[in-house]
Amino acid sequence: MSVTTRKPTLIESMACGGAAAAFAVNFTHPIELVKTRMQVSGGGLGPTISGVVKEGGVTAFWKGLPFGWGRELSYTSVKLGAYAPVRNAIGAGGPDAGIGMKFLAGALTGGFGSILGNPFDVLKTLAQTNTKGEGLGLLVGNLYRDQGMGGFYRGVEVNIMRACVLNATKMGVYDATKGFVTEKTGWGRKDIKTSFSAAFVAGFFMTVTVSPWDMIRTKLMNQPTDKKLYNGFADCAAKTVKEGGVLSLWRGFVPIWARFAPQATLQLLTIEVIYNKMGYSGI
Repeated sequence: MSVTTRKPTLIESMACGGAAAAFAVNFTHPIELVKTRMQVSGGGLGPTISGVVKEGGVTAFWKGLPFGWGRELSYTSVKLGAYAPVRNAIGAGGPDAGIGMKFLAGALTGGFGSILGNPFDVLKTLAQTNTKGEGLGLLVGNLYRDQGMGGFYRGVEVNIMRACVLNATKMGVYDATKGFVTEKTGWGRKDIKTSFSAAFVAGFFMTVTVSPWDMIRTKLMNQPTDKKLYNGFADCAAKTVKEGGVLSLWRGFVPIWARFAPQATLQLLTIEVIYNKMGYSGI
C-alpha cells in the first residue's frame, strides 16, 4: 500500500529542521566545546579534554548548551528546514537539476539563518571558552554593558560567509549524493541507508571547506567584551596566518570533523524521520 506524501510548507519544514537540530546538539555540543577551546588556546586535543574535566567534571562539556539550543532553533531551523522549500522554489528540486543550484539554495538559507542565530553563536562561544565560572546571565550582561546590541552581532560578516559555505556544501553534497547513491544502489531516497551514506559524505566535505571560516569566526566572537583584538574578518585572518601559518586555519580539524560528521548525520537523519512521520516528502 503506497503512502501519499506532500511537500511541507516553508514554516512546517523550518519547524522540522529546528526540532531535528535541537535534538542533535545534545550529543554534539561536547565535541564543539573541545573544538572551540582548541581554536582559541592553540592547545592539543588531549590537554584540552583533560583541562575541561579538571575544570568542572564531565558536565563541563555541556557548558553553554542553552545558547546551543537557541542557535539551533533559530539558525538551523532556517538553514536545514528551509532548504527543501527554497530549493524547490528556485527550480532545483528535480532529478536533473544541477548541483550548482542546490549549492545556491544551501547558501541562501545558510546565510539568512546565520543572521538570526548570530547572537546565540556569540554567547555560546563565550560560554564555552569561559573558565572563570561566570554564569550565563553575567556573560549576557557584560557583553551588553560593554558593547551594546552590536556586541551580539560581532563576527556577523564572517558568520554569514561561513554559513553560506557550510550550508551550500552540506545540503548540496547531501542532496546530490542521495541521488548518486539511489542511482548506483537502487536504494530509495527515503531509505535510511541512503540518508546515512549521503550525510557522512557531506560531513567530510563540510569540514574541508568550513574549517578556516570556523577558526576566524571563533576568534572574532571570543574577543573580550571590553576590548577589540581584531579589526574585522581580513585583519583576523591575516594575524592568524602570521602567527601560525596557513595551516593554522585548519587547527582543530579532527574535532571539527568529529563534530560535523555526527552532527550532519544526526540532523539529516532526524529531519528525514520527522518528515516521514508527518507525511511530508523528504529532501
